[in-house]
Amino acid sequence: MSPLGVVIWRNANLATCDAGHARIANGVLVTRGARIEWLGSAPQLPPALERQAHLTHDLRGAWVTPGLIDCHTHLVFAGTRAAEYAERLRGVSYEEIARRGGGILTTVRATRAASAQQLYDESAPRLAALLDEGVTTVEIKSGYGLTLDDEAKMLRVARRLGETLPVRVRTSLLAAHAVPPEFTGRADDYIHTIVSSWLPQLHAEGLVDAVDVFCERIGFDTLQSERVLRAARELGLPVKMHAEQLSNIGGSRLAARYGALSCDHLEHAGAEEARALAQSGSVAVLLPVAFYCLGQRERPPLAEFRAAGTPIAVASDCNPGSAPGVSLLLALNLATRLFGLTAEEALAGGTRNAARALGIHGEVGSLEVGRVADFAVWEVADLEELSYWVGYNRCRAVIRGGEVSRGSP
Repeated sequence: MSPLGVVIWRNANLATCDAGHARIANGVLVTRGARIEWLGSAPQLPPALERQAHLTHDLRGAWVTPGLIDCHTHLVFAGTRAAEYAERLRGVSYEEIARRGGGILTTVRATRAASAQQLYDESAPRLAALLDEGVTTVEIKSGYGLTLDDEAKMLRVARRLGETLPVRVRTSLLAAHAVPPEFTGRADDYIHTIVSSWLPQLHAEGLVDAVDVFCERIGFDTLQSERVLRAARELGLPVKMHAEQLSNIGGSRLAARYGALSCDHLEHAGAEEARALAQSGSVAVLLPVAFYCLGQRERPPLAEFRAAGTPIAVASDCNPGSAPGVSLLLALNLATRLFGLTAEEALAGGTRNAARALGIHGEVGSLEVGRVADFAVWEVADLEELSYWVGYNRCRAVIRGGEVSRGSP
């Protein structure tokens, strides 16, 4: 681990991932404690900083990016849904499985039966796999408990993961993920329970950083979703939304009216949705692993997002049903190959725009003076390799808050 003084990281190629997409050859980063003190080309390094350095790392020409940010995961869960995946291979649709009581509810049953320790033990290796790929911030949703106690259990496990592993964890309450068996045929009553009881209690316990809702024909309609968004905003909590994954019922336009941090999936969005998100500053979070695993054909409207200026992020969507994977690098690769993102757009989608999708872009997501010193060191000749390789992790070291947390720089 590096001492928390002034540390110089020299002989690097820096990809700042800031608004200017700057790339700095023969670059130097200077960290003071957990923050970035200075960055630029080697000849411009102030001699005073060099004299103050407690330690100098020679990065030997490696590329350095901000720490990657996985801004959409369902990482805390028990069990798997491998049997349902086999069914989908035989032609049974995701919606059909969900409507007969499988899908999300399969994982709900397993997660309810699991202890907090079991959930931690199953989830920690998944998170560790992401960290090995340069991830320094991750969002973790609830939504597989669907009771107050089980949603709280999931959120507490997420908090514990952030306390015991070198990663920043942001939590999202996704109690409005599916209608639980106890409320079959009473979706409105379930939403009332969430907004009047569970959300205030979980917020008071400090377990909720944002509130999410699955607005979809097999989830919750726009009226029900709006009740969740309104209750969250009344508590001062930011909102997010799963929208337009399987159909378009107006979810992202609704979320944009509430200034959502992000709308995620968006395969069935169009130009109107792109403009609404751009005007509200909401990020379009693309989830190509789910698109791939579900065998979807309708792609997110990339041209419309570009035309409108909608910020685009990419995330793993780690979950046991539609995206059973723990690789943000794979998601970046699939986003370029399946959706048509450029390598630069993909990298911004896993750094700067992902931070924006979590509302923390003033702290992380770019290499800038004053930002948290979260960055990754890559053994690549060209930055484009980050979304080029399939299943080949070229991350040499991860620095979290100015300290080496993985590998050796």
